[in-house]
Amino acid sequence: MSTSPISAIPSSATTDFVGRSAALAMLLVAMGFALLAGYAPLGVSIVTVFLFAGPHNWFEARYFLTRMPPRWGALRGYFITGIAGVVALTLGFASLPWLARMNHWDREAWNVAIAVWNTALVLWIVALATMRARTNPRRDWSGLLPLAGGLIALAWLWPFAWDLGLVYLHPLVALWFLDRELGRQRSEWQRAYRRMLTIVPICLGLLWWRLADTADLPGIDALSARITHHAGAGILSGVSSRLLVAMHVFLESLHYAVWLLAIPLVTALAAPWRIDRIPLAHRGRFFRNLVAGILLAGAAIVVVFWAGFLTDYPLTRDIYFTVAMLHVLAEVPFLLRLL
Repeated sequence: MSTSPISAIPSSATTDFVGRSAALAMLLVAMGFALLAGYAPLGVSIVTVFLFAGPHNWFEARYFLTRMPPRWGALRGYFITGIAGVVALTLGFASLPWLARMNHWDREAWNVAIAVWNTALVLWIVALATMRARTNPRRDWSGLLPLAGGLIALAWLWPFAWDLGLVYLHPLVALWFLDRELGRQRSEWQRAYRRMLTIVPICLGLLWWRLADTADLPGIDALSARITHHAGAGILSGVSSRLLVAMHVFLESLHYAVWLLAIPLVTALAAPWRIDRIPLAHRGRFFRNLVAGILLAGAAIVVVFWAGFLTDYPLTRDIYFTVAMLHVLAEVPFLLRLL
């Protein structure tokens, strides 16, 4: 009986080929994002947020539900602390503009409020990491408190710059999630993936080289102002707003691609509507309905945001990036659990 060329290839060689092919595809995607971001930063930002911001949050919520153990047991305190922190910090973040208007804050008052919020964020992460250290003593967590102290000091010295750092670092967290999932489920692909990651600083460097000396983005309309402000144009004086928006939209595009494509494929979530693959749904009818309700509500919110973007894009963008703090914070407990 004749053997096909593909079946004759050893499984390890086939797996290695698939891993390298996937890494090459991600490399090309990253380069494409950098090219588009550098060529039309405002346009790409508008389109990517409209198309992918809501759906990527849905996929992220689906992933977190999958990683939630059906019974918390010894992790009860950890998850209660995580959920309470996510809710409290999100509400605090959303209330800052309202408090500022009500109390007529000046810049100094804003600095203090943001520094307090950032301090609370660091302390919450320290609390979760301390709980995580008790369940995983194999890792060295001794540098946690000095690092937290340094971050809190920076949060009070440069509160707005500290917040801007979160804006640029958050998209990279998705790459970390993907690396951990590869280590758990596709370890043979992990080396090729990590080599591919060198394209990220290379693309950022090329964007800086090409756009650092360019003029700021034209236009003073409300939408352009929001996009450039979110990228840090009001904080990093002397840096081209075109460069800042291009770098931010490049990182955000990678973030969306990881949550919408890479992680679902690696974790076998190609059929995300299958709630029977969510462990929490196996606890009984109540939890199954709860999971289904969460996913349906999330899908409805995505549709509402799409309608909002079509109706009033600037206002909906402001609302989205305020509400999106919820998913930014929700990443912390699950990322610590992967360490």
